[in-house]
Amino acid sequence: MIHIYCGDGKGKTTAACGLVLRARGAGIKTLFAQFFKSGRSSEIAMLERCGAEIMMPAVHYGRFANMDESQKESAAREYEALLCEIAEKAPGYGLVVLDEAISACNRGMIKTGSLVSLLKNRGGECEIVLTGRDPAPELCELADYITEMKKIKHPYEKGVKARKGIEY
Repeated sequence: MIHIYCGDGKGKTTAACGLVLRARGAGIKTLFAQFFKSGRSSEIAMLERCGAEIMMPAVHYGRFANMDESQKESAAREYEALLCEIAEKAPGYGLVVLDEAISACNRGMIKTGSLVSLLKNRGGECEIVLTGRDPAPELCELADYITEMKKIKHPYEKGVKARKGIEY
């Protein structure tokens, strides 16, 4: 099955992490990969403790909006290589989460075709979760679950900065 957690609201990564914890509790082998994030958020530490394999690019490039063209080119090469590595490993897992893979597609950091290929060739027992805003129609067509997180209100609008353990 393929899951998409999308929308402008908080909770996409949190929902994906909850599914990893549920899977690990059932003894399912899991892989959690992140694009665009630094790997220093609190959920990564907990996922590692529960036995999930964590994958992310060796270099954190920061926010896409802050990257110069050279960084964007480097990030795209690294993200595409990461996706290829995940595609090779996916059949050996019961659950694979690709956190912010939709965002990486939307910004040209990974090719939609590469992601579609991974989804189609993942192996029958491997569930895949994609997170990010505005999934491409090709991804939605392949999905079995699509859950949209909708922002109604957020403390950021009042100037409250992200808080460790709550937003990261």
